[in-house]
Amino acid sequence: MSYTKRNDGRKFEETREIKAEVGVIKNAQGSAKFQIGETIAVAGVYGPRNLYPKFLQDPEKGVLRCNYNMFSFSVDDRIRPGPSRRSREISLVTQRSLAPAVNLNEFPNAVVDVFVEIIQADAGTRCAGICAASMALADAGIPMKDLVAAVGVGKVGDKIVVDLDKFEEDYEGGASDMPIAMLPRNNEISLLQLDGELDVKEVKEALEMGKKACENILEIQRKALKDKYKGGK
Repeated sequence: MSYTKRNDGRKFEETREIKAEVGVIKNAQGSAKFQIGETIAVAGVYGPRNLYPKFLQDPEKGVLRCNYNMFSFSVDDRIRPGPSRRSREISLVTQRSLAPAVNLNEFPNAVVDVFVEIIQADAGTRCAGICAASMALADAGIPMKDLVAAVGVGKVGDKIVVDLDKFEEDYEGGASDMPIAMLPRNNEISLLQLDGELDVKEVKEALEMGKKACENILEIQRKALKDKYKGGK
């Protein structure tokens, strides 16, 4: 089925409106809020602090732990609160997406905990969570070689598009979703998943569109961090 026009009027390579802010949780070492369209993720960083039980400690470097949770009221159809198989899977995906950017060599036997809460969802929650978590780590002063930017790309009907919303994910003509995360400075991909089917040509096209979107997201992340310190917060 031909997909000639996006439901919200965006261009095929265009993300939804993005808003980003850091320093949103008073008691966290670092925190951030990242909103893309109607999807809102809030992340808080706690640590580095001693890791217990001790057998989990690494004497050479610190450990990064991530916890992803979607509030039960974040979607129209209320979800069951508490841990789920999906939340555990996305927690691991988030950790692996962030790990290449984070340098924990200065914190042996310690842990840095990242908590990601989705308070409103309209598709793209794992990517929004990764973006928020990356900003929160930087806000906490954790050494990083780059911020991590993430976005969903995919195919709706017969068109490759950036940042699918819920309408597009559920498109009756068929849709495929490919979340990606990047360290844009070195053009390094830290996350690449695919839900659906794309041929090799379509994957390459989606990656190129995703890379450009991630570069734009990175600028928004950087600006949010700079704005905090310009204001002397």
